Amino acid sequence: MTPRSLVDFLKGARVPYTMFRHRSAFTAQEEAQISHVPGRSWAKVVVCFADHQPILAVLPAHFKIGLEELRVLADTGTLRLAREEELAELYPDCETGAMPPFGVLYGQPVFLDKSLVGEPEMVFNAGTHTDAIRMHWGDLADVARAIVGVFAHPAATASAQRNRLSKSAEMIRPVRPAGRPA
Repeated sequence: MTPRSLVDFLKGARVPYTMFRHRSAFTAQEEAQISHVPGRSWAKVVVCFADHQPILAVLPAHFKIGLEELRVLADTGTLRLAREEELAELYPDCETGAMPPFGVLYGQPVFLDKSLVGEPEMVFNAGTHTDAIRMHWGDLADVARAIVGVFAHPAATASAQRNRLSKSAEMIRPVRPAGRPA
């Protein structure tokens, strides 16, 4: 069930949004796929600690976070990913790993990757692994009071990774002298 604090927050923000339910999923890519939402429109939330303070990084489902780029954008000395047990402590009203991108609810800054800018809509977790919210990206950025910057990169697809590994393997195969059987 979507946390009451989130519902109250969105009502108070007075921005248009819709909520919907989907089959249970535990990664942003899975959630996007079962919800029939392009990965570029599913905003995943990654919790990090910047100099021991939690921050939220929001990026497309099919992207990976660039920790060094985020560290520079956040103007912090150190940056690390949050551990699962820390998520449970920070977001007690949410299922672990299903927090929404509204750090203002928790007193945390939000960083939104620039690749999300201009998408007609954003979809993201609503505190559970079965509930989602859809809203315009501009409303998300405004309501989240997000700092927009570049810190995410497209993740390599499985086939691209296999191709890279295959090419690497070709490069290190031993060369046999001509005329000698293998």
